[in-house]
Amino acid sequence: MKEAFAGIKKIEYEGPESKNPLSFKHYNPDQIVEGKTMFDHLRFSVAYWHAFRNGCGDQFGGPTRLMPWDDGSGSIENAQNRVRAAFEFFQKLGVGFYCFHDRDVAPEGATLAESNKNLDEVVKVLKEEQKRTGVKLLWGTACLFAHPRFMHGAATSCNADVFAFAAAQVAKAMEVTKELDGEGYVFWGGREGYKTLLNTDMKRELDHLAKFLHMAVDYKKQIGFKGQFYIEPKPKEPTKHQYDSDAAACFAFLQKYDLVHHLKLNIEANHATLAGHTFIHELEFAAANGILGSVDANRGDLLLGWDTDQFPTDLYDCTFSMLTILNMGGFTTGGLNFDAHVARESFEPVDLFHAHIGGMDTFARGLKAAAAIRRDGVLKNFVTERYASWDSGIGADIEKGKVGFKELSAYMLKKGEATANKSGRVEMLENLINEYL
Repeated sequence: MKEAFAGIKKIEYEGPESKNPLSFKHYNPDQIVEGKTMFDHLRFSVAYWHAFRNGCGDQFGGPTRLMPWDDGSGSIENAQNRVRAAFEFFQKLGVGFYCFHDRDVAPEGATLAESNKNLDEVVKVLKEEQKRTGVKLLWGTACLFAHPRFMHGAATSCNADVFAFAAAQVAKAMEVTKELDGEGYVFWGGREGYKTLLNTDMKRELDHLAKFLHMAVDYKKQIGFKGQFYIEPKPKEPTKHQYDSDAAACFAFLQKYDLVHHLKLNIEANHATLAGHTFIHELEFAAANGILGSVDANRGDLLLGWDTDQFPTDLYDCTFSMLTILNMGGFTTGGLNFDAHVARESFEPVDLFHAHIGGMDTFARGLKAAAAIRRDGVLKNFVTERYASWDSGIGADIEKGKVGFKELSAYMLKKGEATANKSGRVEMLENLINEYL
């Protein structure tokens, strides 16, 4: 097979002064930050679906991208050649990981058996290419939203046969992920929700979703898969309301159904803003509750109400996200997966490099800035001082459970008035962050 990205050499780190658009200005994979290389901190991953299957069509027009790895045949041979083109890209970009849906890498057949057979044929090439390049599978997942059978949902479908089909499809996807030594497996409930409550039994659907996940946990043990399970929150689109609407809703669901020890969250930046939160809010909530596992790194257009999946270029977002990730001790099985596609106008193969280079450089700058903020301790010291009243005296007694309303009433009746508040210094802290950027 000829090169899919002919004429493009391996992308190298050339430093901030470089004017070469096909080079890294800030991402130096070997640079040590807080005792680890950038490569190990950031664990960059390419999303197979956007990079190699998304033609960038939209509601108003067909696909625009030139994709020499796709002959339009839908054949197994073409799917295998597409894999080789993808790994050429991974290798030239210098990433360590990729992610896929089962139906991204292999065509769906007329029956489940045929689909499974198609997937097995493509997995052979995936294994060969992983061995040849050293690129690993960050996580796998099943596409339970594109086919018409999933119009009412998959695990939450009103049709029991659809639930059964989804279970069989996920079982196969888990087997394949294990075969490829995948480090995790993601559940994304794109159709798990409702369009209207007029035809929906919400309790029954949520109970079914929990049963589905418990079955997956059981099957994980049966096949000996050691990877981490993730749920990916999203509030809407394609459904009006998705049950995994945000990190807090997922956490409540996991606690109610005794699943919290089995799944962490894969947080996506664009999904956070669609939920009415900031990316950092979702990361902080998940980290605070010990369920932040991995990140889909992208951004959305705040003026548009749908999932635009743009590449991350916001230095503030990337700095704050890396601050949260460093504060929680860094990634273990997860990483930064670029769940993003090039703009419809960026249709040439080289544009895929430009997009990923920009995202990788932005996160590298964010990592360096976050490490500097942590090293200097200014933010941490300010927060520690702000909550100092809880570290001794009545505050410490409250946190230790030594007092109740009776004791606190007596305390305040004696004191008369609360100690005066101190300024939160919001603008000063915002100015301070700018100094690191």
